[in-house]
Amino acid sequence: MAFWFFMLSMDLLIPAAMIVVGKRFRRKPPEEINVLFGYRSARSMRNEETWRFAHSYFGRLWNLCGWILLPISAIPLLFVIGERAETVGSLGGAVCIAQLVLLAGTVVLTERALKRRFDGE
Repeated sequence: MAFWFFMLSMDLLIPAAMIVVGKRFRRKPPEEINVLFGYRSARSMRNEETWRFAHSYFGRLWNLCGWILLPISAIPLLFVIGERAETVGSLGGAVCIAQLVLLAGTVVLTERALKRRFDGE
């Protein structure tokens, strides 16, 4: 049972981080364009306007996805309470991989929004 609690807590880390970082980026993005912290891509770092837009959009997206992922990540593990560690670990790993795919998808969506909103300059 201890391993089940461990896997549940690990699978809830990504949604929790998305919620926290999403709120932070929406409310208070990094003030200056930098290479250390924030949503950093060639498009987002072009100027202050793209920097602010990218953080606002990305933050809103991460916050929403984090709240959606929170229950979706926990529910599958409810079906394997008391099962063998291998079963719990396999399902927990699959949940984590699905979360990472969604996480990467938010980057693609943000880049598309930047491309639509701003021209090549």
